Amino acid sequence: MEGIILGLLIPLMGTMLGSGFVFFMKKDMPPLLQKALLGFASGVMVAASVWSLLIPSMNMCSHMDKWSVMPAAVGFLAGIGFLLAIDYITPHLHLGKSKPEGPRSHLSRTAMLSLAVTIHNLPEGMAVGVVLAGAMQSGAGITAAAALAMSLGIAIQNIPEGAIISMPMRAEGNSRMKSFLLGSLSGIVEPLGGLIVILLASMMTPVLPYLLAFAAGAMIYVVVEELIPEASEGEHSNIGVIGFSAGFVLMMILDVVLG
Repeated sequence: MEGIILGLLIPLMGTMLGSGFVFFMKKDMPPLLQKALLGFASGVMVAASVWSLLIPSMNMCSHMDKWSVMPAAVGFLAGIGFLLAIDYITPHLHLGKSKPEGPRSHLSRTAMLSLAVTIHNLPEGMAVGVVLAGAMQSGAGITAAAALAMSLGIAIQNIPEGAIISMPMRAEGNSRMKSFLLGSLSGIVEPLGGLIVILLASMMTPVLPYLLAFAAGAMIYVVVEELIPEASEGEHSNIGVIGFSAGFVLMMILDVVLG
């Protein structure tokens, strides 16, 4: 039980650590650094989606022979559709943008920024939760080390992500402490989402392959819809590519070595 709690909280600790950068950085984050960090987060999430989620999903259905890919395909598309629906019905404002997305609302810019980050963090929490659920079930083929690799990988990419969140909050006129708290609270959805997935998987073991792929689809949606476009805007988009490569390789190594 302690291992599960720790696995759920490690990503939140990464977000809090990154949000703490607001106490040390006096100005806005340099655009080149932000591009590199966005690219890095994208690389971690794509690698985690493949090695920690989609491949285990297919391996769990190996008894289905050539049809073993179907649960992964169905779950992946469901994850994409779920985030697409959440994105459509929730008023939110992406970092660096002036025009909100979703239905009209009277929410403040800070509130809509927070909602955008919550949408972003939800699939990461689900991914950690479903891998932890797989490690808890015998025969799932997911080791405790693989679950730890997922938690660590998400936590590492949450460090720059926390800074990317808290600094714009500060730029919106919030105090350093409020910016830190808002940045940190944006990560609360991760352990909560992970816990919900663990409870769901424990009640319905056969859906675990679908849940693994569902989390992968949700994370890929965030990467393609938000992170990569932001990392590619303006000049020096190659910095985002370098960051992506570093994040992808790091997560791949973590999953293979620890898994």
